[in-house]
Amino acid sequence: CFWGGELAYQRMPGVVGTHVGYTQGQKENPTYEEVCSGTTGHTEAIRVIYDPNDVSYSALVQLALDRLGGDVYKLNQVGNDRGTQYRHGIYYHNDEQGKVAKELSKGYGSGGRGVMTEVEEAKIFYMAEDYHQQYLLKGGQSAKKGASESIRCYG
Repeated sequence: CFWGGELAYQRMPGVVGTHVGYTQGQKENPTYEEVCSGTTGHTEAIRVIYDPNDVSYSALVQLALDRLGGDVYKLNQVGNDRGTQYRHGIYYHNDEQGKVAKELSKGYGSGGRGVMTEVEEAKIFYMAEDYHQQYLLKGGQSAKKGASESIRCYG
């Protein structure tokens, strides 16, 4: 769920803002229901706003890959969520970010297993509906910087 990733980023020192939404698809301003239909080409995504003086882009990418764990080897799946809207990716905004993302994701491809995490230039990001924003925080989970409680994707 993009909610769990969002909360993990909210807890990371140096991250100053997050939004959940949809990217890498063809339809303008897709709704959650449209994205879930699998017909728009979008994937659920987290936009992370950060202070590069306090946290590196590399650390942000590493957090994403660590949270995916074994799912980096699964196509169109994160946890129990399956479908093209649940493909995982790192969508970069410049060549330097692209290089970092490619290098870090390559490091997971050991033992003959191929990493399925997309590493592509970012396309337009569309904000998800308001009820998706900071969903787990609204549900009572801590977004305190450095918090280590388990993240539950059900609020």
